[in-house]
Amino acid sequence: MLNTLAIINRSTPFKGQAGQESVDLVLAAATFGQQVSVFFVDDGVFQLLTQSPAEVEQKHFAKSFGAFEFYDVESIYVCQKSLSQRGLSKSDLIIETEIVDENRLNQLLSQHHNVLSLS
Repeated sequence: MLNTLAIINRSTPFKGQAGQESVDLVLAAATFGQQVSVFFVDDGVFQLLTQSPAEVEQKHFAKSFGAFEFYDVESIYVCQKSLSQRGLSKSDLIIETEIVDENRLNQLLSQHHNVLSLS
């Protein structure tokens, strides 16, 4: 059985380096054969919106989300409640994701061997 890793993104796109570190971690783990799932909850949902990183002198790490499919990272989940609380919907997101309620999110997380939460 493959080792499974869940990475939870909780922070806004340019709060520290959590967003970039998450992308780097996803790609590194997938390179070494781990089955990786990515979760966006709380303010982490803002990472999935169109960004203007040059305005805050940051790197545009969200472009790297497009590489996930080349690394067989297909399990990308977004918390419905987090979207709703921020006035967002699936159509606002820049990549294809599965929108899940809190019960389903917790169920999915419980299926992973390792869970890392970045905030």
